[in-house]
Parts: sequence; C-alpha cells; structure tokens
Amino acid sequence: MPEQLVFQGFERQALPEPTDGLFLALVPPAATADRISDLIQQLRYSHGLRGEALSPCRLHVTLHYLGAYNGLPQKLVETVCAAVPAVSMPPFEISFNRALSFPNKKKTRPFVLRAGRDIVALPMLHRAVGEAMRRAGLGRWATRHFTPHMTLLYDRRLVDEQPIEAFGWTVTDFVLVHSLLRRRKHIHLARWPL
Repeated sequence: MPEQLVFQGFERQALPEPTDGLFLALVPPAATADRISDLIQQLRYSHGLRGEALSPCRLHVTLHYLGAYNGLPQKLVETVCAAVPAVSMPPFEISFNRALSFPNKKKTRPFVLRAGRDIVALPMLHRAVGEAMRRAGLGRWATRHFTPHMTLLYDRRLVDEQPIEAFGWTVTDFVLVHSLLRRRKHIHLARWPL
C-alpha cells in the first residue's frame, strides 16, 4: 500500500475542542432553582444516580442552541441581540410534572424534568424567537423541533418517565447565555422581558 505524503507545515492537526457555548434560554428565579436543586438530590437518591447535579445557577430550559465555539462569536451575539427584542408575548406559567432520562448512544444520559403536556405558551415562545432569528438571517440556528425540558444531571443509568409533584414559575423573560464549556459556568449576556 502506498504511503501518504505529508508536507512540512501541513500535518493533520486535531481541531481544538470548543471552549464557549451560546444559547437562548429560560432561567428559573433563584428560589425556584434552589428548590430544583433539592429535588435533584431527592431524585438522585431514589434512583441511585451518581452523576453530578447541575448547580442552581446553570439550570435552564433551552429555547435555541446557537453552537459551540473557540471564543465568543461576537458578531453572532450582536445579531441575536438585534433580532430577538422584537419577540412580544405576555408572561406565562411553566410547570414541570415528570422526570426521566433521555436515551442516547453516549455513556451518560441526560436526566431531565419535562414540562406538562398542556403547556402552550412555551412552544409559542420557542416559535416566536425562532421566527425572529430567521428574519435576521439566523435560520440555521432556529430549530423547529422542540422538547421542553430542563436537564438536571448526566448519568449512566436510564430512568423511566415518572410523575413528580408539579412545580414551576412565572416566565417573565428569556436570556442569552454564554456557557464556559468544561468550566461549569454560565454568563448571562442579555435578557429580554416578555
């Protein structure tokens, strides 16, 4: 078999892993996030989960994921910040009443809270934000499929869907989040009231 030639300066190099994530999300108020943290510990214990719980300041419901990058994509941030203030809808209630693992082919699976099936306003907000993004030329990040959930932790165990005591909060705004990947920190870059 012939050998592949490698020219000086053109060696195949692995791309660096992304350091920065960007997404639009709903973030629970601090008191609700603390209550969710307590619930996570109860659920971890009752299901024998060992995955590390997300800290209260990282709990969120993703509306649209905008990608992972090496450094913060300032132009994308500016375009998003110019596009989404046009979204207009009244505040609404969100509630979660189920917990389960999302199956996937990775070693660890997201263990999540799911919003009630009767919630209408959250998918409406998702669509409205997506439409504002598409009008601004950001259609590649505006997902049409939406499964409202809040990730609590990642674990190897697969937990079947189960009911939990319903709880939630009044959604009054949404946030542009800069996630410092592998550093377990979220920075809120902008916030828009409903």
